[in-house]
Amino acid sequence: MDSSVPVFTARAVTKRFGSTVALTHVDLDLHAGEIVALMGMNGAGKSTFVKMASGVGMPDNGVLTLQGKPFAPRSPQDARRLGIATVHQSVADAVVPSISIADNLLLDRLCDPASPWRMTLAQRRDAARPLAARVGLEADLDAPLGALPLAGQQLVVLARALADRPALLILDEPSASLSAPEAQHIFGLVERLRDEGVAVLLVSHRLGDVRRLADRIAILRDGRVAADLRPPFDLDAAIETMVGRRLPAPRSPHARASTSSPPAFSARALKLRPNGVPFDLDVWPGEIVAIVGPVGGGKSTFARAIFGDAPVLAGEMRLNGARWHPRSPAESIRAGVFLAAEDRSRSSAFPDSVSFSTIAGTIGFPFLSRWHRFGFVRRCREREAALRAIDVFGIRCGGPDDRLARLSGGNQQKVVLARWHAEPARLLLLDEPFQGVDALARADIAKWLRQGARERATIVFVSDLDEAHEIGDRIVSFDRATLEPAQST
Repeated sequence: MDSSVPVFTARAVTKRFGSTVALTHVDLDLHAGEIVALMGMNGAGKSTFVKMASGVGMPDNGVLTLQGKPFAPRSPQDARRLGIATVHQSVADAVVPSISIADNLLLDRLCDPASPWRMTLAQRRDAARPLAARVGLEADLDAPLGALPLAGQQLVVLARALADRPALLILDEPSASLSAPEAQHIFGLVERLRDEGVAVLLVSHRLGDVRRLADRIAILRDGRVAADLRPPFDLDAAIETMVGRRLPAPRSPHARASTSSPPAFSARALKLRPNGVPFDLDVWPGEIVAIVGPVGGGKSTFARAIFGDAPVLAGEMRLNGARWHPRSPAESIRAGVFLAAEDRSRSSAFPDSVSFSTIAGTIGFPFLSRWHRFGFVRRCREREAALRAIDVFGIRCGGPDDRLARLSGGNQQKVVLARWHAEPARLLLLDEPFQGVDALARADIAKWLRQGARERATIVFVSDLDEAHEIGDRIVSFDRATLEPAQST
């Protein structure tokens, strides 16, 4: 294919949602054999652009073309048949953990009414094998997908996206939940696809992803294309273009803890997996400890064990000197131990039809027993907390009654973190707090963590070493042998 001819074009594309203008006169070309990084702040219009390119809605004005022809898909399935494959950030939304890896690889085909309605197990296995091989997935295809680590599940989703040899591949935060080696494997696959002539649109807030992969950077700001950059890239200038101003340099963290007082939290000979190595840890009042390690290495298991949501096989934990082995998250919340879990869509968000799916409801839900006495719902207390959070965290929204699902990913993350700002914490646990947030949101979150650190102990669980250096007074490195050996399931 002639790389000088765009595979996909947007011309004067405008999209509105009620009174909100999400995109305004956007022009963008994507060429074969090119990786274009689409960057911008949360709410800049990236998700809207990706949805239109993926067949979820069409522009109000302007024209989209694919391989020189008008592009007007009726659904994501239609967009896939026309030649655009999208791998979204949330793997959980694209897989069925209870069925086999082979069936997950063939899920689009099995759900297509035009495909044969019956395939034997052997036929499904044979059809799935070349798809797995293309992405380097080595696994028992008859095993349930849930047995794979998150990185393996992401490979399944990527393999399925490539099944129809797309002209354009859209990747939304591909490394957000991956360890560095896993991300490098994915990046190698993406570069190979580019070399094969596939056009790739990369949406990522991680500058390392952009630095490694991008041939070109398109920056959206306030729904418009603010810059179209060619190498060599000045990423500091790119961030300034995204934000519209220069961000202050991050403050060098330093330990505020005083080891003359007892630890706020301690673990002794703690063992969380049958084959795990027991470990010790002390966290002091006023200290932010960053625990860094690979995704799937057990960091989230440790966070959940402290919070009363995962078992402890051996050893002991102490909170302010007293034995700490909570029987449930509710007991932890009553004691002032709060956890913002890694997967906000599963741990913190409600379906859009539920009354608690608003900003106010999301923030107030963990504190129902304190704020809503004798069965009476005190919505005013929720709204007051939500208004305070909107101001402190800079949440971009219409007000406390906005649905969480309608916010951008970064603003959703701010709401989840603001939930645990509504009441004083003795121990704050944050699992991947920067996942899917832009540079400005990261700065806001880091500022909030610093401002409240003196009144509590804080443990931040991250897989990205740069994030650990950015926020931690002290960095503790966990590996798979410590918590969850590689051979463990």
